[in-house]
Amino acid sequence: MNTIAEHIADFLKKYPPFDNLTFQELSEIATSIRVMNIEKHKTLFQINDVLHDSFYVVASGVINLSVIADAEETLLNKCIEGDVFGLRPFFAKNNYMMTAKAREETIIYAIPIATFRPFVANNPAVLDFLLQSFATNTSNPNDKENTRGKLISDNVYYSEQQSGMQYFQSLSYNNSPLSTTRTSIIQDVAQQMTNAITNSVIVCEKEFPIGIVTHTDMCTKIATGRFPISATIDKIMSSPVITVVENVSLAEAQLLMLKYNVTHLCVTQDGTDKSAVKGIISEHDLIAAQASNPGVLIKEIKRSQTPKDLKLIRDRLTDIIQKSIHKNIPLSHINNIASEINLAIVKRAVEISILDLGSPPARFAWLSIGSQGRKEQLLLTDQDSLLIFEDVTADKYRDVKDYFLKLGKRTTAILEKLGYEFCQNGHMASNMLWCKSLSEWTKQYTSWMNTPGENSNNLSSIFFDYEIAFGEQKIEEAIESVIFNNSKNNALFFDFLGNDAIRKNAPLSFFKKFNIEEEGINKDKFDIKTRALMPLIDGARLFTLSFAIKGINNTYLRFKQLAIADPRNAEIYINCAEAFMTLSKFKTLEGLKNDNSGQFINLQELAKVDKENLKNALAPMKELEELIKTKFQLTHFS
Repeated sequence: MNTIAEHIADFLKKYPPFDNLTFQELSEIATSIRVMNIEKHKTLFQINDVLHDSFYVVASGVINLSVIADAEETLLNKCIEGDVFGLRPFFAKNNYMMTAKAREETIIYAIPIATFRPFVANNPAVLDFLLQSFATNTSNPNDKENTRGKLISDNVYYSEQQSGMQYFQSLSYNNSPLSTTRTSIIQDVAQQMTNAITNSVIVCEKEFPIGIVTHTDMCTKIATGRFPISATIDKIMSSPVITVVENVSLAEAQLLMLKYNVTHLCVTQDGTDKSAVKGIISEHDLIAAQASNPGVLIKEIKRSQTPKDLKLIRDRLTDIIQKSIHKNIPLSHINNIASEINLAIVKRAVEISILDLGSPPARFAWLSIGSQGRKEQLLLTDQDSLLIFEDVTADKYRDVKDYFLKLGKRTTAILEKLGYEFCQNGHMASNMLWCKSLSEWTKQYTSWMNTPGENSNNLSSIFFDYEIAFGEQKIEEAIESVIFNNSKNNALFFDFLGNDAIRKNAPLSFFKKFNIEEEGINKDKFDIKTRALMPLIDGARLFTLSFAIKGINNTYLRFKQLAIADPRNAEIYINCAEAFMTLSKFKTLEGLKNDNSGQFINLQELAKVDKENLKNALAPMKELEELIKTKFQLTHFS
């Protein structure tokens, strides 16, 4: 074997996914690898270029990957020694969606896909690495610390929160495909395909799929004269057919097409070729499905000009959430995606309002508070927000506040048109109480936290769950330091919050029966929000503030973090995290079923097993309550 190939194999062996291959396999691959020298600032491929027949590994130097979105070039990633990039030809047939350019003189190895494909198909670890990277667009999926040897996806545009989306993104495909029998004449089938405007036909025997013929087969086998058009279709069909179940995800479909090097998958009743045909998935369907991934939705949000445009996107999000839940995707994944899209919608609503009103007269921050601030808003619930503007001189104060109140009113009105109802308690940036300067907000938080009993009528704990949707990060950071400075050794504040957390009515009676609503329109229903979710949300917030854990507002993640911060009680926190997810799923399913917030569960409609699961999820709340009583020795407000 030549020494260059040996040298390349040695190099690759140090990095994933090549470390899953034997030296013998790597040596075989290395003989067909091209070594390329890319000069500084030279482009290897750019957006819309036709796909190359290879993917690439950086041997030395740096390659920058960027996309152009809204006329701005955004650097997505820097690839250094050992990084793999340019994977798009593996997974899709449409052109490159990003640009790869050398930041300095760079040497890269071009690995031909045709050579590498068999090693991928035979090695699940390599395949998994490539697929995870493509599906989640994280760096090396085995290595969250972003160290060397990471894999750079060539998917679309995104932020990390959309990770995993393609694992559960649903596919639309042709569910009434053309089918024929093995003895049909090729000429007749070609005519049927033309009439039906389709590029494939499934060959069946007793309703079960035994082969497939595509437009490519017609071109390569008939047009070239290899078979006469009078022959039977079974002479040119590809067999066996690769079959999948009906609710296959985008990522799974991509994986199978890659593994078997095919362009179509046959959907059957039970996913095998021994059951009835239900549809056909083509490569084109995969490309179309990518258009509804969250990255693309966020791009569309950024381009939206009217509330109507935004509403259409919000409706598509509801559809994604519904499908994801029915596919049993972890709720934490779904929360991530929904919160990113919700946040982008709020941000765009603020931008549209600014376009109407003109530039803001001072810097400001728009904070989403409550469920949106905690990244827990899957369903359309009411909107909660506050606005903080920088301090200005006394003579300018009135005009500046007027502008921001108008901005608040316009933005909340846009969000209401999208289905986010106005907050009944008026916790919105359009309310002059919650649209104030930074020093006024500092005073407000200081007063709430140091004399909680005296003005508690307007202290809502949701003001401690916030996320910046638009504006100056530094303003949000200033509020965070006010909160954490005031919480140090503040027994009175924690006494107040602790009592507030355990004051909610118990979810179960002494006899372990559900405590249900006794009157009103929700009579006999279980209030899952007030009796089950809120105590967990309040408990997580209380402990997070007391342990001074910054920057985490999501209840599930707060409990996970608390388990690390307070290992003696880790089991209680972990149980609460799981319970929170289970309860949230019940609420979301109820909301999707009735097109509302899902707050009141109709226990009559629950299956016995679901009732048990719901009851079991309430168990950790008692432990949490005891922990609160012990840790904060509640007295003052009890």
